[in-house]
Amino acid sequence: MISRALENKLRQLAEKFPVVTLNGPRQSGKTTLVKTVFPDKSYVSLEDIDNRLFAQNDPRGFLKTYRNAIIDEAQKVPELFSYIQTAVDNDDVPGKYILTGSNNFLLFEKIAQSLAGRTAILKLLPFSIAETGEKSSLDKIIFRGMYPRILKDDIAPQDFYPGYVQTYIERDVRLIKNIHDLGLFQLFVKMCAGRTGQLLNISSLSNECGISQTTAKSWLSILEQSYIVFLLQPHYRNFNKRLVKTPKLYFYDTGLASYLLNIQSEDQLRTHYARGALFESFIISEIIKSHFNNGREHNCYFWRDKNGNEIDCIVEKSDHLLSVEIKSGQTVANDWYKNLNYFSSISQGVSNENLIIYGGDNDQLRTAGKIISWKNLPATFK
Repeated sequence: MISRALENKLRQLAEKFPVVTLNGPRQSGKTTLVKTVFPDKSYVSLEDIDNRLFAQNDPRGFLKTYRNAIIDEAQKVPELFSYIQTAVDNDDVPGKYILTGSNNFLLFEKIAQSLAGRTAILKLLPFSIAETGEKSSLDKIIFRGMYPRILKDDIAPQDFYPGYVQTYIERDVRLIKNIHDLGLFQLFVKMCAGRTGQLLNISSLSNECGISQTTAKSWLSILEQSYIVFLLQPHYRNFNKRLVKTPKLYFYDTGLASYLLNIQSEDQLRTHYARGALFESFIISEIIKSHFNNGREHNCYFWRDKNGNEIDCIVEKSDHLLSVEIKSGQTVANDWYKNLNYFSSISQGVSNENLIIYGGDNDQLRTAGKIISWKNLPATFK
């Protein structure tokens, strides 16, 4: 079994907080992780209708039955959280409850109301290449994605993702919001996949889907809450330049995005118009995973001025900015440094570190900045 990078942090926080909450998308490995880290705890899943009814109808009896437990899909019974608050206030021992959930909004709304200050919060995304140690074909990884079940059971992406999308739409989407036309919502998700790596244009999305901008914003929020997409925000430092203030849209998992784009093989991906955008999404997602796997929120942005000068990803370090250009090509070109050089020239006074992450195999140390193979991301972002 592949070990998860979050294991040690999960153990540490369970020794300090009465409740630890593990959040993330469906099938990211949350249940396996908490059962592995806490083998002596009782386990109950609120996906099970009997357990859910028990928790809803008799929350005190439920928590007496499960005094020191893992409660899976805890957001299914939101009224349980206030009773958990009372239970841990009366018996304030570390690691009393481990909660998991696959819906960010429903879970955190109740945490804010009932468990603020009582729970540590961690996020688990699908595998990272640091966890799998994988250095196989780049196109294979992008096409396949990193969901644990695909890797563990060697499931073909075209067999996994149709069921995943259908389950997600029928269960999670209905739970978050009562959407009457699920087919139209699925079309919206596919259109988002076609805009991976682009500036978010709500007007265009709503017009092509035939929905209002208000509805498009609401649906996009659902995709964010359930860890399907994320919005990379523009960096706030303008350096006396007029900046774009619109976020960029990315998918956490490129296998899911590839499926939604109807990419059916690695060979098709190699020549697909979206390959560069998918590679960019893959790299930024890996950087974000490196933060989440250390129990931290990510501090990633992009930078773009009104003239189109752009840095794909800016990572805020404690004492400087790391400027990252992402290139899917395998052969280094001199013009790859154009935007990095420009940003360095206008951001004087800020200690910058330049980095190019590309689709090739070999690292290079150049005066203008390091060139890092995608394979060596784990060593670069520890």
